[in-house]
Amino acid sequence: MPTGDEIRQSFLDFFRERGHTVIPSAALVPHDDPSLLFVNAGMVQFKQVFLAKERRPYVRAVDSQKCLRISGKHNDLEQVGRDTYHHTFFEMLGNWSFGDYYKREAILWAWELLTGVWKLPKAALWATVHTTDDEAAALWSEVTDVDRAHVLRFDAENFWEMGETGPCGPCSEIHIDRGPDTCDRGADPAHRCGVNVGCARFIEIWNLVFIQYNRDEARKLTELPAKLSGKHYGRSTQDDVSLRVIADHGRAVTFLIADGVLPSNDGRGYVLRRLLRRAARHGKLLGLSRPFLHEVVGTVVDTMGRAYPEVVEHQRRTMEVVREEEERFAATLDRGLALLESEVAQVRQAGERTLAGEVAFRLYDTYGFPLDLTEDILAAEGVVVDRAGFERAMEAQRERARGAKRFTDAEAAPGIVARPAALGTRFVGDRVAEWESEVLALVAEGRETRGPLGAGAEVDVVTAETPFYAESGGQVGDRGWLETPDGATRIEVLDTQKLAPTVVAHRGVVRQGTVSVGDRVRLRIDVGRREAARLNHSATHLVHAALRHRLGTHVRQSGSLVTPERLRFDFTHTRPVGEQPLAEIEDEVNAQIRANLEVWTEEMSYDGAVKAGALAFFGEKYGDRVTVVHMGEYSVELCGGTHVARTGDIGLFKVRGEGGVAAGVRRLEAATGEGALDAVRRHEALLREIAALLRGPEEEAAAKLEKLLAQQRELEKRIAELQGKLAGGATRDVLADARRVDGVTVLATRVDGLDDKGLRDMADRLRARIKSGVVVLGTAQGERALLLAAVTDDLVGRFHAGNIIKQLAPLVGGGGGGRPDFAQAGGKDPARLDEALAAAYDLLGAGRR
Repeated sequence: MPTGDEIRQSFLDFFRERGHTVIPSAALVPHDDPSLLFVNAGMVQFKQVFLAKERRPYVRAVDSQKCLRISGKHNDLEQVGRDTYHHTFFEMLGNWSFGDYYKREAILWAWELLTGVWKLPKAALWATVHTTDDEAAALWSEVTDVDRAHVLRFDAENFWEMGETGPCGPCSEIHIDRGPDTCDRGADPAHRCGVNVGCARFIEIWNLVFIQYNRDEARKLTELPAKLSGKHYGRSTQDDVSLRVIADHGRAVTFLIADGVLPSNDGRGYVLRRLLRRAARHGKLLGLSRPFLHEVVGTVVDTMGRAYPEVVEHQRRTMEVVREEEERFAATLDRGLALLESEVAQVRQAGERTLAGEVAFRLYDTYGFPLDLTEDILAAEGVVVDRAGFERAMEAQRERARGAKRFTDAEAAPGIVARPAALGTRFVGDRVAEWESEVLALVAEGRETRGPLGAGAEVDVVTAETPFYAESGGQVGDRGWLETPDGATRIEVLDTQKLAPTVVAHRGVVRQGTVSVGDRVRLRIDVGRREAARLNHSATHLVHAALRHRLGTHVRQSGSLVTPERLRFDFTHTRPVGEQPLAEIEDEVNAQIRANLEVWTEEMSYDGAVKAGALAFFGEKYGDRVTVVHMGEYSVELCGGTHVARTGDIGLFKVRGEGGVAAGVRRLEAATGEGALDAVRRHEALLREIAALLRGPEEEAAAKLEKLLAQQRELEKRIAELQGKLAGGATRDVLADARRVDGVTVLATRVDGLDDKGLRDMADRLRARIKSGVVVLGTAQGERALLLAAVTDDLVGRFHAGNIIKQLAPLVGGGGGGRPDFAQAGGKDPARLDEALAAAYDLLGAGRR
């Protein structure tokens, strides 16, 4: 059992290694703070820092603060002695961030220390968050492997206050379940053990306080100045610019997202993305290295929500979209700024004042810098962008994209696009499988031709009429055959596309005979493929409606792909749908299929259709007159695709997966009809195969598998324990290899039979045994070599473990590095491991360290 001294030192060391300055405890009597009788929390000595009335030379701190809770809000006097966990005097270990890191790192490091360093059992730990703190709740699942069922929400219990006034905010507590035998309320028949129910079984061991507000004497909460940048308006002209930009853009993005706009690379979405990224850059100028603009959204809502209730309704979603976009841009912002700084330096060195357009394009294409953001940054440097060069680079990229297309497109046949009246194609209907018509135009190798084109030629065939459906609204184009009446010519149609709104190209290959303009051809679609696509396309209407019913009316289609084999439906939503809601959506769609709703269409004006509540599909271009598709009273959509006569024709709908594809956009994939049935049969076959391998009935497969996994975990645990014992015994043996080099104890030796963790544990033991010195260990793991260096604390000023490893690793065909006190590297040449270890003595003796 570790002592209090060991626990305190371990905590301080853990956060020192993560850039925290170790601060001594303040006195129990608070300095210049009449609101408190005694210091009752570690935060007290930093109160003026959080209120932006005092500055410290560090932004991360760690301390062990002596505390006394005997008065005021935090008064534990009456509980002392009645249980084992209330005290008047105690030490509070704390790690602090002043505008540097926030919830993500706080949660991650707490979990890492408790479970990785102190080895507390993960299954016994529970986390609590404030009822409104969705961010902290999500982070517990994202950055730790805590049992999701162990993350609970509370109200007053998870809002921390230092006293009646002063800094305060939501908190996330960590509790440990000590087991049912530790409950001290067993005599109460109504008692049920649980977190925050007042028994000794569940004990709070850590409180992550997210200090966000200051509470004044009127009990009013206001945002703390250092929660964001620590800058104050009116004190610096340069800072004022950034503050105004952030305030303005914060309002703009809040209202844009509330009105349904999401970040993208074109149109309104790109305007939003530019605003977000420009604000992010100005946050950087204010010293904000973490995502922050999503917090500004909350202020906008507080200020303007009464007049504009839509921003209140969509606040959570807006903050999620902004946060995700901020994190996406943060990944490239620093690298882009570094590139720009380097290029500007070269421009100045050359005596120029213009940045090459190619560089601006690289910032746009690789690092996500909108052109106006680059120009905004350069304006302060007195440098301009070569816009013409930027446009040339942009056009070159477009040309590369066009050249990657397999077949010709509208730009490759401008003469056809220019004659839509003469070459327009009439679609004869989605219930027609065959039709005869005249060939109006041919395109081959990017040029219009009258023919004849012979066998093997790739060709676009334009006819006066067609039963082929051209790709639109996400539904792929039809395939099939074009044949002359005498059968002499056969053209396999591999795709059907629109060269212009009314010009349809049958794209394919001449398999037999020749084709010329003016020929009569029989057009025959692949009926089976069309019918399968019809089922999947019809199902997207039901999916759209079900998503809006289950997730909310903010859901809008943002893309789709309908093939005969499957359907893919992209929709606006900011978080994973979840297993249970996904099952409910699947059930709702299948319920509408079983209802066998009638499907009918009507033609009406676009404005009239929208006013009547019809939903538009993503990517469609609508004319003045539109087709409205009704599926009973359940779904009304604008759509010109192919549809079933009744929803029952779809047969079966089966979800195959759901995931994210962009900021605020999710993707659902599914199958219908025979495709759905095939998916079910594949899963059944897989389950039968698993059950056979487990030698039991299908119903017991999951239980048997869990039992096997539990046995594997137990074996792995026993292996780790044996390796620990092996390392402990080997420690005594390898100490004989230690040498004195320039007055320093150096131990460089090979230890086989250990994995990475075992080697690290052994290094820690050896470092503790020699008390002062350098340890270099190596082991061979199959075709892999592993090297590790550890330096005792008293010698990190003389020897740097990372530099030692950096020079030894190449000898085993690898590379690596690390901290001054600990580093490791892998290599692919274990045969040279002994050579590398021998070189360690020479290296340290030569002073190259």
